[in-house]
Amino acid sequence: IIMKFVEIFKNDNSYNEKTVIGFLSFAVMVLVMLADVITGAFGAHLPINEFTYNSFVIVTLGSFGIAGLEKFAKK
Repeated sequence: IIMKFVEIFKNDNSYNEKTVIGFLSFAVMVLVMLADVITGAFGAHLPINEFTYNSFVIVTLGSFGIAGLEKFAKK
């Protein structure tokens, strides 16, 4: 399993690392928003630091933007 993990860092692999990071960042944003909605339904307040959430937004948009640019702007 270690060799499979090391293989994703090679230049000729089948994974797009930028897309993986973008998806993970998006998944964290969705989980935080779901937790906020659930705690809000029970009357509790879940403080979310705006700076932290905006950082995940920037990482998501940047990752998907770069991956999309690479896909459609071929050499």
